[in-house]
Amino acid sequence: MYRCYLFDFDYTLVDSTEGIVGCFLRTLAEMGRPPLPSLAIQRTIGLPMPEAVGRLLGTKDEATIEDFIRRYQPYADRYMTPGTHFFPGVPEVLAQLRKGGAKIAIISSKTSRRIQEKLDESGTAAYIDFVIGCREVTLPKPDPEGILQALRRFSLPKETVLYTGDSLVDAQAAEAAGVDFAAVTTGTTTAAALARYPHVRVMDRLSELLNP
Repeated sequence: MYRCYLFDFDYTLVDSTEGIVGCFLRTLAEMGRPPLPSLAIQRTIGLPMPEAVGRLLGTKDEATIEDFIRRYQPYADRYMTPGTHFFPGVPEVLAQLRKGGAKIAIISSKTSRRIQEKLDESGTAAYIDFVIGCREVTLPKPDPEGILQALRRFSLPKETVLYTGDSLVDAQAAEAAGVDFAAVTTGTTTAAALARYPHVRVMDRLSELLNP
């Protein structure tokens, strides 16, 4: 068993579809833009917010992207945490890993404040040593900065660490950091796509982490 477990957040630990899609659609409506298909929005979950907005709006104009994010924020403050739900069994997995003495951290493209909000609201904060969000790094995933920062904070060698995520940027970040990677298919990325990267396992659900 590993001594340290690092996790992505959206679509790895939680299903944030309701919160993120809802906030995107409300923001689009406020801007007078037509709604986008839910799946198109879901496919950007896990990307840095400016990149996700740029892809969905089909623009690279920084002012337009910044305006969208500014309008999005009040909706996120109101709807994001209530619209984010742990996948079945995930709190139990975290509790079991913690009981076994493991160190646990979250490395995400979301803000650490928003993640901590959900941890506190759900009673799972005690299982997590710390959260590294988009504002704690200079470069987002697939850059390995967040993972490497966690290794330094834990003072653990790479071979004792497992990073688990649902997307290609997670797989790429783990590979770049030189740590083992476990994929979970609870997001929008297929098992076949995830399996193209170095991995120790590809799982249908996070609870498989506890299986030998």
